[in-house]
Amino acid sequence: MRRVLKALARPFTETAGLARWMLVAGILITAMFVIMAVFAPWLAPYGFAQASSGGVDFPKVGHPSGDHLFGTDRLFFDVLSRVIWGARTAIQVVLFSIVICVVVGVPLGLVSGYYGGWLDRILVLIMDAIFAFPSFLLAIVFAFLLTNLVGGTVLAVSLSLSAIYIPQYFRVVRNTTVSAKEATYVEAARAIGASDGVIMRRYLFGNVVQSVPVLGTLNAADAILTLAGLGFLGLGIQSTDAAEWGHDLNRALADASSGVWWTGLYPGLAIVLLVTGLTLVGEGLNETLNPTLRQRRLLPVVMPPRQPATDDGQES
Repeated sequence: MRRVLKALARPFTETAGLARWMLVAGILITAMFVIMAVFAPWLAPYGFAQASSGGVDFPKVGHPSGDHLFGTDRLFFDVLSRVIWGARTAIQVVLFSIVICVVVGVPLGLVSGYYGGWLDRILVLIMDAIFAFPSFLLAIVFAFLLTNLVGGTVLAVSLSLSAIYIPQYFRVVRNTTVSAKEATYVEAARAIGASDGVIMRRYLFGNVVQSVPVLGTLNAADAILTLAGLGFLGLGIQSTDAAEWGHDLNRALADASSGVWWTGLYPGLAIVLLVTGLTLVGEGLNETLNPTLRQRRLLPVVMPPRQPATDDGQES
């Protein structure tokens, strides 16, 4: 975070203007959904599965009105409340899945790249086998298995998403470690008697995880789409367990043919906006923090005016 703030504070001549605006726009959009997720009990007018208020049932597929700004759906739920509570579900799933990927994928990649040998071959074979499957198909398989074991909870969906992203973290960290372990500072650490654990923890870890934040933000955007896809197929979180935009879109299919547009429009817009915000954050971070991609805008060179020559042939 400190490096990001320093990058944003640099003058325009040092940081690419487009990358900065992408990062700022992405942070603002993402921050809006984070605020919705954190303060959902206070921002949402009703609960995510509330169908009545004050002893009066909500209208079924009610049009947007003063009482229900985004209308209601076929289950009598308030669409605005479902959208706000859905932000909490999406942020929770993304955070849990990214944390699991970092906790599992980064240490495995660091150990595999540093030691090599048979351990590296086995881990690379396992990760490549997982990575060879289509990611969404693999998420469906894990979601189906975990839903039968622990139910359609946030943790089950997070574990399903983690299974498809761990190989990416492993490969990024492992490839960086393979090249970084041959550096001079690592040889110097071995020469002074540093153990393998100290070398990996103090000398390699900080250098090989620099791409992890960028990868995490880009995976977060993909995780939102995968979560919505699982919910759309009925393998995610059910309506009575938590609000989930993909599941709401699934139920909105029956409304589209009847001219009911609000039950699918607002959850779909929420998905598009959050994915766009996270993608902008990832691309902005990549171009801002990566020195190989950072562009420098050169100041124009202004030459002094040429002085007229004197009678002896020299400039005055």
